[in-house]
Amino acid sequence: MKNALYLGKVSGIRIFVHWTFLILIGWIVFSNLNRGLGGTEILWSVAFILTIFGCVTLHELGHALAAKRFNIVTRDITLLPIGGVAQMESIPEKPKEELIVAIAGPAVNLVIFVLLFFALPGPQSAGGAMDIQHIGPGNFMYALMVVNMWLALFNLIPAFPMDGGRVFRALLAFRMERTRATRIAAGLGQILAMGFIFLGLFYNPFLVFIGLFIFLGAQSEAEQTQTKSLLKGYTVHDALLEEIPEMAPETSIRAAAEHLLHTQNKYFLVKNDGKPAGTLGRDEIIRAIGSMDDNAPVQQAMRAEVMYLTVDMPIEEAWNKMQREKQSFALVGSEDEVFGALDTDNIAEFVMIRSAEQSKKSK
Repeated sequence: MKNALYLGKVSGIRIFVHWTFLILIGWIVFSNLNRGLGGTEILWSVAFILTIFGCVTLHELGHALAAKRFNIVTRDITLLPIGGVAQMESIPEKPKEELIVAIAGPAVNLVIFVLLFFALPGPQSAGGAMDIQHIGPGNFMYALMVVNMWLALFNLIPAFPMDGGRVFRALLAFRMERTRATRIAAGLGQILAMGFIFLGLFYNPFLVFIGLFIFLGAQSEAEQTQTKSLLKGYTVHDALLEEIPEMAPETSIRAAAEHLLHTQNKYFLVKNDGKPAGTLGRDEIIRAIGSMDDNAPVQQAMRAEVMYLTVDMPIEEAWNKMQREKQSFALVGSEDEVFGALDTDNIAEFVMIRSAEQSKKSK
């Protein structure tokens, strides 16, 4: 993964930490120096943040290992300054499975909280435990206990993209269709988001950021679920592009740019000796125009990794695969026989047509 440091594997799941994580560490050191704290206090603060993110990793592993029970693969977990992200190949759609996978993460934090609660000797004042700005050997584990409690409670807020939004949707989906359950869960999430924004304007600006994060996350989840619903039951054949413009590997970048400018085509198949050698899209052409000689061959700018789909593949599966592998254009068929192509623009048009048809039927 680009811009991330590989830390290792757990149960076959790769763990990465994004380079922006260094900004968080730098900010902690800088803010502690500004408050006049010494080297020992700064080291305790950094150690505390690293330990919290260790708990965040366990949280994400909770999701991943629960998903593994249902044969859902988690490719990797990336630690960011705002938390962790588990990249699953798909989200479970059966209510029971989604409920288990969603609740597994917060459950890990609750287990850590309970273990620390019973393991720590003697009571600690709540204020001392929650004083995260002054971490030392006396309150390190107590503060960690409290943070895990808050991590669990925050993630259980019934709003996307938090786990609580998925838990709420799963509970609703036991009684209604998934798309409708998503709309209701997303709507509640956006109401809560506006509440966060309103409070943030008067009390804490950080709540505004959280509110916007929740609002946009809820909107994205609703749109994505609606798209999946509209694609369900159709195959790649239903949205197949039968005519694919072709180019030879020696075609110049300038000629490719002219094709892009004067035709409706945005993607091209580069063929060598009658067989696919790569694909060339609008982004590759524009990038090449800005960085390469006009007479350079398109072979130097094309994507050599060609994605192949089958005609009878569910279009939803094809869409997920293209998103997962960051491909906007894929050939349908094989290296020996190409029947057509599929691109993300055509999938979007297919969804709009299905949506219009559905709206007409509902009138």
